[in-house]
Amino acid sequence: MAILVTRSSWTSSSSAPRLFNLLHIYNRSSLLCTFRHNSTAATAAAAAEVPEPRKSQIQILRTLAEVRSWRRDQLIKGQTVGFVPTMGALHAGHLRLVQSSMRMNDATIVSIFVNPSQFAPTEDLASYPRDFDADVEQLAAQVDDDRQVDVVFAPSVEEIYPNGIPLDVAEQKGAFVTVHGLSEQLEGRIRPQFFRGVATVVSKLLNIVSPDRVYFGQKDIQQTVVVKRLVQDLCYGSVVHVVPTARDDNGLALSSRNAYLTDQTRQDAAVIYKALQNALMVYRQNTSAEKIIGAVVSSIAEKFDKDDIEYVCVNDKDTLEELEVVQPLKGAIVSVAVRVPNKFGSKTRLIDNILL
Repeated sequence: MAILVTRSSWTSSSSAPRLFNLLHIYNRSSLLCTFRHNSTAATAAAAAEVPEPRKSQIQILRTLAEVRSWRRDQLIKGQTVGFVPTMGALHAGHLRLVQSSMRMNDATIVSIFVNPSQFAPTEDLASYPRDFDADVEQLAAQVDDDRQVDVVFAPSVEEIYPNGIPLDVAEQKGAFVTVHGLSEQLEGRIRPQFFRGVATVVSKLLNIVSPDRVYFGQKDIQQTVVVKRLVQDLCYGSVVHVVPTARDDNGLALSSRNAYLTDQTRQDAAVIYKALQNALMVYRQNTSAEKIIGAVVSSIAEKFDKDDIEYVCVNDKDTLEELEVVQPLKGAIVSVAVRVPNKFGSKTRLIDNILL
């Protein structure tokens, strides 16, 4: 079950779909940039993602061949490999994934790659936060006993998409991966090409690295469901580990896009996690998805306009089916997406979730 908030009414009927697409609002943001729909534009926008880093003990590998050679060495030595795929702009949430990998594996590799195929032409590929030097410094500071981050894989766009990657899906040619049935709802309704891009780049990275274990954060919970099905259906040998969401002291889920927010918005956005906690309290008394959703909406409306709540949804943990009633023995996912004011005078999308 989901709710979509409109200007006229925020309560959806029981028979109507409770989730709708606000792309017409989302695409108006002055923060979002329009790109020429060709691979040259995508490549140029992402060029800043692989600058030369400062000196570090971590190996910086740029090519598939280098990573595969390193991986063969670990295999020969009988060492397990953990993999943390990222788009850079690292924060404590990413580092929690890295620490989990270091604890569970002999060697850890982190990728830093801003993946153009998961951005629509009107989205923020060019302005997505990038600070490669700072990312490497943070990774170099991560130590667990005698283990550290061994490798950063920082490929160019051409290395991952050797035949180019237009931002317009209609112009893309070649091999892409879609996980049907799990990619169309929630974030998939707002960002139709997003999970196709995620599934494609994750498939490429898993083929390149062949890790024993791969780590993702719960904040992007739909992504974790998609990746788990991808790994299962395409018979990858990697085990997917989902690490709990890292949060600021006020409860705001950590995200690279939080860098867009003003201090005031960061404070106000704490209401999102408060709303999810209210959902959990309601669930303990009433398993109706409508009641749970109502609690979330009313809480968020204390700080933000109801029109800026893109969705609140209660879904099955495995199938992402929208639920009317939560089965207590199984639980559910409560997900939310909200557009909040940013420092550029436009809006930034924040997502979060909680498990019932």
